[in-house]
Amino acid sequence: FVTFHQRFSYEDFVEGLTASLEDGQMRYEIKPGVFLQLCDISHQDSEKRVLIIDEINRGNISKIFGELITLIEPSKRAGAEEALEVTLPYSKKPFNIPGNVYIVGTMNTADRSLAGMDIALRRRFDFKEMPPEPALLDQVAVEGVNLGQLLRIMNERIEILLDRDHCLGHAYFLQLTKDSPIEDLAYIFRRKIIPLLQEYFFEDWQRIQWVLNDHRKAPEHQFIIRKISSRLQSLFGSEVPLQEHQMPWEINEEAFSLIESYSGIVRADL
Repeated sequence: FVTFHQRFSYEDFVEGLTASLEDGQMRYEIKPGVFLQLCDISHQDSEKRVLIIDEINRGNISKIFGELITLIEPSKRAGAEEALEVTLPYSKKPFNIPGNVYIVGTMNTADRSLAGMDIALRRRFDFKEMPPEPALLDQVAVEGVNLGQLLRIMNERIEILLDRDHCLGHAYFLQLTKDSPIEDLAYIFRRKIIPLLQEYFFEDWQRIQWVLNDHRKAPEHQFIIRKISSRLQSLFGSEVPLQEHQMPWEINEEAFSLIESYSGIVRADL
């Protein structure tokens, strides 16, 4: 298991040089990377082994894989009809990838760096979408609010207002049970869901309100409310015709402790 990031390199993945100081002298050694180690072990037997690369799209794919982009193809693996091998740049040893090594990469579909993923690597992977599964939460209700239905309705609104790639994952709510207090649900909404929606909608508070159905709730149950200042007259004078839509927004902290704030997200008859 590895996580790709901007500083993860070919030397970390395949092989590179590492420096050490011994008796006042600098020594350099060839150090195998995580993938080379896995392949060396896998060559010894036929047991299936899997390398999981988390955030695979966040690394410089071409730089990290190097010539291995060709070797990971099933037809180019050791023992295959079109098997290939390369000479490694540091150790000068011949190298190929055994057929019992599998690579699984994970990425977030809402991450825009996905669009820049190396085309050569795309061709060598099968892609499987893992959408949110509200059904996993259908048997969980917090003070009568069904979490499966809650997630399903919010994601339907997000898909219409933004796109399907930004739908909320069910994992946010998996820690909750039918015995969970409202404080646990409040923490998830206040610390995870609301900040995520702020990022998704670039703090377009009105669209966040629509996702949460706040515009159809009683004011005390709205998570997002208009901030009406009593100082408008002194701030701008009577000559400035300010409209309601120009008023700033704020988060209503008290709404998070009221179950009606959550039940109101799924209700359409308010």
